[in-house]
Amino acid sequence: MEEMRILSPTAILGYGFPEESFREGMRRKPHVIAVDAGSTDPGPYYLGAGISFTDRNAVKRDLSLMIPEGLKAGIPVIIGSAGGSGAKPHLDWNVEIVKEIAREKKLSFKLAVIQADVTHEEVISKLEAGEIVPLKPAPPLTREDIDKTGYIVAQMGMEPFIKALENGAEVIVAGRAYDPACFSALAVKNGYDRGLATHLGKILECAAIAAAPGSGSDCMLGSLGKDYFLVEALSKARKCTTLSVAAHTLYEKTNPYILPGPGGVLDLHSCVFTQETETAVKVTGTKFTPSEGYFIKLEGAKKIGYRTVSIAACRYQIMI
Repeated sequence: MEEMRILSPTAILGYGFPEESFREGMRRKPHVIAVDAGSTDPGPYYLGAGISFTDRNAVKRDLSLMIPEGLKAGIPVIIGSAGGSGAKPHLDWNVEIVKEIAREKKLSFKLAVIQADVTHEEVISKLEAGEIVPLKPAPPLTREDIDKTGYIVAQMGMEPFIKALENGAEVIVAGRAYDPACFSALAVKNGYDRGLATHLGKILECAAIAAAPGSGSDCMLGSLGKDYFLVEALSKARKCTTLSVAAHTLYEKTNPYILPGPGGVLDLHSCVFTQETETAVKVTGTKFTPSEGYFIKLEGAKKIGYRTVSIAACRYQIMI
């Protein structure tokens, strides 16, 4: 089975990346360019307000490099959690940037747009049917919570991405998505191991943060084989080490061995990290265990008040 190469330009779309790192990634002939555009780290405000936490010009700059190069190479460009939070206004905002680039650069391509929004009525129906359970330590969801919530999104798995790829999409812009999904979709579609592909996506979704020294504004390359994957930083200033890659595998987790996601969990009990080269790490042993039911995470934000930013100055030298 041929290695599948996945290029991750940046930790979050709009965070930027050195053009030379990106060019080096393209010289490796990747099969897909993928980027995660969202996060809950900035808090619920951006989901509730329907605005992006990333700058429009910065997002356009990143995509102005990614899309033309992807089309030139004949490989798909995939964006997950568009606009930061992935609700309809965020998705529309990101799609408009893509269309603007297409107009300005006179590009023609098949675009897939995948919404992640869930209606309040559907959530209420699922709640009344007992099909919604809290993610601890979150309290149980109530009807009052739903009524007060603005946009509600479901963190989609890789399946909608796979469907879009099967339909010939060259650029995919998706709403809120499980972070590894946009990276693993093409590999799973082409028959690669789901556990390894998802684990690789877990590393690539933060790009060079998993390198040493880490950076959210630099590129990473993942190469997936039949029973392993390799991760490698693309800047001469960074390298992947067993410590940096293992540490990134463990972060944002309540259990070091189990990582839940849509449709199942990653089992890392048998995972092995090996320093393959001075700059690349090889990972083996990751397993995917399907869950009895297919669960996806719901995210929403309700208004509980207003925030004020007060700016003050001090000229007292001792205090400064």
